[in-house]
Amino acid sequence: MTGRIVVAGASLGGLRAAEQLRAAGWAGRITVIGDEPHPPYNRPPLSKEVLAGKASFASLAFTPKPSAADVEWRLGTRVAAARLAERTVALDDGSVLSYDSLVVATGMRPRRLRCPGPVAGRYTVRTIDDARALRAGLTRTGVRVVVVGAGFIGCEVAATAVGLGAAEVTVVDPLPLPMVGPLGELLARTLLARHQQRGVRFMLGAGVAGFEGDDRVTGVVLSDGSVLPADVVVESVGSVANTEWLDGNGLDLGDGVLTDEHLRVGGRPEVVAVGDVARFPNARYDGVPRRVEHWSLPADSAKHAAKVLVGGDVGLAPFAPLPTFWSDQHDFRLQSFGAPVLGLGDVRVLDGDPSGDVLVGYHRDGLLVGVVALGGPPAARAAARYRADLLKQPALTP
Repeated sequence: MTGRIVVAGASLGGLRAAEQLRAAGWAGRITVIGDEPHPPYNRPPLSKEVLAGKASFASLAFTPKPSAADVEWRLGTRVAAARLAERTVALDDGSVLSYDSLVVATGMRPRRLRCPGPVAGRYTVRTIDDARALRAGLTRTGVRVVVVGAGFIGCEVAATAVGLGAAEVTVVDPLPLPMVGPLGELLARTLLARHQQRGVRFMLGAGVAGFEGDDRVTGVVLSDGSVLPADVVVESVGSVANTEWLDGNGLDLGDGVLTDEHLRVGGRPEVVAVGDVARFPNARYDGVPRRVEHWSLPADSAKHAAKVLVGGDVGLAPFAPLPTFWSDQHDFRLQSFGAPVLGLGDVRVLDGDPSGDVLVGYHRDGLLVGVVALGGPPAARAAARYRADLLKQPALTP
């Protein structure tokens, strides 16, 4: 096999795609393009261990497998446009690369608040450079921190800020409970209480109208007109798919890149998408295309996509991963297997009690579709024991 495969995106999905292409037998050129100057690195510790000073930035870097040692890396360069019919991609340095196959692995970027006020003092957490800048702000004496958004990253950053000794940590969110979307009310209420017990303040049911300050943020103006004093603001209000470079190719880019059940894009056998930018139908559930922003997905999707590019889909079952996520906050962990969001209408305590270690099951049409543990290592191990059961469940009806 000769020719070139271009991998657009040099984070975990891009790295795993390159490795899996070699494992699937591709012997031609592989060129990986990424807008960050850094080689691929592990992102989950950015909002926890790295901010807390418990892990060095250097420790995040992944070591590529020996089989991928000859992969060409073009870092610090962004893919600006693609012409799928011509099999070319244009880079922001003016160069144009032709390809035989293309892997879309450009991932996500943080959504930013569009509110009046200064920009300095407002942070996101997505890259190494983001985490470096935020840590410098959080370690200042007497710092007052406002986190906008009570999702995974927001709650993790709030927990880390408290651990670093911030004078005040306040989480603002228009929803009534933290992480209620992915977890449901039962665990969200438990999570709220645990954060409050450890010193995090919540302003729920509130939006952000603007920011006070001249050259730098000094306060966050809420939708009711009240103001929260702030030296550091962390914006954790969701993500935006990096798909603009694919405009003009007739693709469905409404929420990431729509793929088929084999991760192919736009009906083209030579183009696949991997990682959290891919919106794919999961045959394990109801077949509705969804994006999955979980750490395990880049590796799972890269393995499947590489097989499709190198050998086609004959005899290959549709891509049907079992989603997995975890989140470390304060001294406890959330550990999930399956798709809890599909079973929010039928949530049951399977083991333990919300006041301590607890394991919760999520059901749809009477079938267990996900489990989430909250607590210490024993709770996480209890959740893992349900993994085999979840893998054996029949597919849900649409």
